[in-house]
Amino acid sequence: MSRRAAGPGRRLILVINPGSTSTKLAVFELRGSGAGGRGPGRGAGLKKGPRLLNERTVAHSAAELRGFRRMADQEPLRAGIIEEYLAERGVSLSDLAAVVGRGGLLRPLPGGTYRVNARMLRELRAARYGEHASNLGAMLAARVAKGASCPAFIVDPVVVDELAPEARLTGLPQIGRRSIFHALSQRAAARLACERLGVSYERAHLVVAHLGGGISVGAHRRGRVVEVNNALDGDGPFSPERAGTLPAGDLVRLVLSGRYGPDELKKLITGRGGLVAHLGTNSLIETLARSAKGEGRARLVFDALVYGISRSIAGATAALGRAPRAIVLAGAMARSKKLVAAISRRVGFLAPVMVFPGNLEMSALEAGAARALSGRERARSY
Repeated sequence: MSRRAAGPGRRLILVINPGSTSTKLAVFELRGSGAGGRGPGRGAGLKKGPRLLNERTVAHSAAELRGFRRMADQEPLRAGIIEEYLAERGVSLSDLAAVVGRGGLLRPLPGGTYRVNARMLRELRAARYGEHASNLGAMLAARVAKGASCPAFIVDPVVVDELAPEARLTGLPQIGRRSIFHALSQRAAARLACERLGVSYERAHLVVAHLGGGISVGAHRRGRVVEVNNALDGDGPFSPERAGTLPAGDLVRLVLSGRYGPDELKKLITGRGGLVAHLGTNSLIETLARSAKGEGRARLVFDALVYGISRSIAGATAALGRAPRAIVLAGAMARSKKLVAAISRRVGFLAPVMVFPGNLEMSALEAGAARALSGRERARSY
């Protein structure tokens, strides 16, 4: 695959973010250095770097995807959607300086921007580390980049693992802690916070919480996430859909009761826990509405949600060994002023609370590619 960098006429970055029921696409235009300058904290590239030209989300119905046995089999379907998107927007392959896709389930690796290579593609197509829609990100990026003769990247996949050695051990040598979390969102929010604070992410100490259908809370120490809960398996605070860390003895007794098989229990913990289990909804908005109408159970569950998130944030400060420069909240639930205010009341004494609500994934993917193109970050090899 050619490693041709941005040159005259090559001013666009294509971003590809495949989900289980959608494909999100965006085109950004490089401006200036393409990475937001060289001042402290500006490596984020999310605020003053390339600008968004257009984006589109294509939904995939269950019927459309039913015929595909494996995730990799969907590659031609989604590639056709990308071709249509580029044609509709009048984007030529010769316009592309880079293509960047969402990172999938790979082996544990340090955070950063990675060039897509043959080994990465082999492992993703074979689903060596698990099946997930995000596995398609690198495949699709490589496919388009090959035709465009430009680099293909992924940025901060969910398997980013920078845990401190002492954070990996549990009380049983047979079971170790794993780092699987919202790395892309957390790092993007952390970089934005550092940009606002006027400090370098690589020198900052932060606690970052991604608040969505799953919740992850990470301790960011000098550019590395040295402590974080395994959000994929539902570890940490409970969320709208995940059960969170559970008392071990009671979980064993639930298994021995025979009420749930292994697959059903996993779905209960990772998809039907949290707000869903307590209130029958995964909507924070509905939970707050029911609480406002006087439903005591909804109020208690909301308070417990806040308590669990706040306890995890406070615990993450111990991993830093010092007070954080800021506590950063990101993700869809960070749009809730009531949730943010309630968390801030509990943890605000530790550090200022900064909020970057919503989905940062598309801008974060573009920013990683822009940093690599500009030379501000050296792209890693898988």
